[in-house]
Amino acid sequence: MVIKLNRDGSPNPPLDRMLGKLGSLVSDIEAIRRGVSPEELAGNQPPMLASWTPRLGQKMYLEGLSTGHPKLCGQDRLISTSELFLLSEDQAWARTLSRWYRLGEPGFLPGSAVRAAET
Repeated sequence: MVIKLNRDGSPNPPLDRMLGKLGSLVSDIEAIRRGVSPEELAGNQPPMLASWTPRLGQKMYLEGLSTGHPKLCGQDRLISTSELFLLSEDQAWARTLSRWYRLGEPGFLPGSAVRAAET
């Protein structure tokens, strides 16, 4: 993602949103390094991603059936995540640029290459 830079220091909401996402991601990575579990970091109701599969485009991301997503509402809704940064060894948790996901069983959804990435 490329964000237009305002060289005069004027307000830049897209830059502020990206800084918030990156700050949260870095904080979570540092917590994982200290031994904090994904369950502790993910909050009360992280979305579930079932029948998920990793995809590689311009970035690595996950695609699957989402339930409980705060922005992409619905049950078993086919989504593509934002860029994937962390995947637990047991494949139960994933951290994308935007949020944590609880992972169900991996799967393959034929012909599903969705590209409406979450925000």
